[in-house]
Amino acid sequence: MRIIGGHIKGLRLSPPTNLPVRPTTDLAKEALFNILENRIVWSETDALDLFSGTGNISIELASRGVKSLVSVDIHSKCCGYINNLKGKYQLEQLKIIKADALKFIVNCKQSFDFIFADPPYDLPQLPLLPKMIFDHKLLKSNGLFILEHPTTRKVDQHPYFVEQRAYGYSSFSFFANL
Repeated sequence: MRIIGGHIKGLRLSPPTNLPVRPTTDLAKEALFNILENRIVWSETDALDLFSGTGNISIELASRGVKSLVSVDIHSKCCGYINNLKGKYQLEQLKIIKADALKFIVNCKQSFDFIFADPPYDLPQLPLLPKMIFDHKLLKSNGLFILEHPTTRKVDQHPYFVEQRAYGYSSFSFFANL
């Protein structure tokens, strides 16, 4: 895993091997950020990374200079690893929250311009995530929510669904609050 843009571009992430994660591949992440580069002004963006795992997406967002960033994961070791990267690379806009992402969605009082969620692919509630995000008003007007999921699981029935991009077994579904 490497950071592909921003002020720490080229950084290779080496998370501990015992983390319970399935990181977004470099190929898929690079394709995703190529799409986003034309849609988002990072310095004006409040971002949320749900099920953050290794922090691969969080660190990418922080490297690109998002205004603020909340990274949520339930696993202490994941949060600890992200926190170490935050300190080492002075990513002051990054706030790490150790919490169940589903409970965080229900209880969060903040809204965001950009939300990324990469839940475990076998999470039973995965198809419900778009509804939860919009029902709890986590996405600001004109905001973008991206859900990473297995290509075989369909999530395109939500009214705010915009498009799906497939990269092998993984897909990104885009939802917009227009």
